[in-house]
Amino acid sequence: MDKNALSIGWASADVSTKDPVNLPGQFHVRVSKGILDPATATALWISDGKDDVCFLSIDLVTCRGLYDPVKEAVKKRNKNIPVDKILLNVTHTHTGPGYHEVGVTGKNGPLSGDVKIPTSMKITDGLKYRKFLVDQLASIVCEAYEKRAPGAIAYGYGLAVVSHSRRCLYMDDVSKRPGAVNNSTHGVNGHAVMYGKTNDDKFSGYEGASDPFVNLLFTFDAKKKLTGVLVNVPCPSQNSEGMYQISASFWNETRIAIRKIFGDIFILPQAAAAGDLSPRQLHCVKAEYRRYALKYGREKELFAEEFRRRDIAERISSSVKEVYSWAKKDLITSAPIHHEVLDLALSRRMITREDYEISCAQLEELNKQSFQPEEKGVDPQETLKRNSILLSGRNRCKGIIRRWEAQQKTTKYNTQAHVVSIGDIAFASNQFELYVDYQHRIQGRSPFIQTFIVQLSGVPGESGGSYLATKRGFLNRGYSASRYCNLVSWKGGNELVEKTVKALKKLWSKDHKEEKK
Repeated sequence: MDKNALSIGWASADVSTKDPVNLPGQFHVRVSKGILDPATATALWISDGKDDVCFLSIDLVTCRGLYDPVKEAVKKRNKNIPVDKILLNVTHTHTGPGYHEVGVTGKNGPLSGDVKIPTSMKITDGLKYRKFLVDQLASIVCEAYEKRAPGAIAYGYGLAVVSHSRRCLYMDDVSKRPGAVNNSTHGVNGHAVMYGKTNDDKFSGYEGASDPFVNLLFTFDAKKKLTGVLVNVPCPSQNSEGMYQISASFWNETRIAIRKIFGDIFILPQAAAAGDLSPRQLHCVKAEYRRYALKYGREKELFAEEFRRRDIAERISSSVKEVYSWAKKDLITSAPIHHEVLDLALSRRMITREDYEISCAQLEELNKQSFQPEEKGVDPQETLKRNSILLSGRNRCKGIIRRWEAQQKTTKYNTQAHVVSIGDIAFASNQFELYVDYQHRIQGRSPFIQTFIVQLSGVPGESGGSYLATKRGFLNRGYSASRYCNLVSWKGGNELVEKTVKALKKLWSKDHKEEKK
């Protein structure tokens, strides 16, 4: 057998549920009403005989608190599996099922928290779904490991416009405009507003760059037949994000489109850095919907953002097809794998005394407000929405107070990141909704031919998610760059870049005496 001969295994599972569960991703509880399309989990295991990586991707909004249970469940099934080699990520669909408890008292009893919202709606306990989810994830990780067989990889990148900046900039500070609000949900704006109005007379453009790169890793069996593709796109999958049905967002249509070209292969999606990006353009919406009406032959959508999802899927699948046409000319059957897990201590975003005092005052006011009772003729979901927004506002204030107390003990935030090299390509993960500038800095300084950044990856404990804004974002303010949104400061973002680049250079030096030209 060749030195560093690659063995590859795949597995996938539908992790949807017909039970009514919370769909996290908004400031209110949304009780699911069935399944629009499946939430999918996919595992890809690659070994070189000495080291391993297991990519595990799930159609969820977050993987907070999921990493440890999955590793424990895998160890119980197969103690020989190196669980620290699991690199877990989510696609950030805002219509994925929730696996946490929510502060609601429904037909099935209390679900969590010191404060409970009364509702007549039936909501399945999030921990019941978590048990099912963890079991499914452990199952496909073990299956992919056990199915490893000699194979090959190929890689490359394509171009597809999927994401756009979602931070609109204005010539003035919008927080100083007449009637501007200052609260724990939307009162965080400055010169930037997420999803702001582009027809505003003071609109000056977008804050950051977009990224059209689609990084691709293809896998083949011993007969050189395509078995799957890892698709890394700098965009969260949050079209249709306000729906009340389980959905994978544009990854559903993308899987369908890719399989129309290649057959029933495995598809593993990853979200690259996209904390300041989204799958929506904001300044040409009328032209966009004229395009869709002519392109798809109708104006009415079957569900929210159906046309955008289809359009995105066509662009991604076309890119995959184009890259496959030439990447397959360089099949790699052996390559050294190096996988390291970094324990990082990054500079916190510090809560100022003013922030703390504002949050204490806001919490006091919010605590004076009572939950509204359900009324005859009013949809219980609407009442639950209003009440859960109130509870969310309280919790955001409490979060600031807890962080103020925590930073008295330490100014560092502990997290983990994975760095993986497979021959001349590398992967670098982080737990954040990472602004795209950080990605470009890592990729620009990486010694590898191609570097895949994986955001919203699993870390130990109950932490996860959180936007990581740049200094520019911090100064412009706005949602995603506010005190509520950032556990780590822009200085911590700089530290993440430096530590990631250092680790990548270390991996490169293990197998390359000098950088390949």
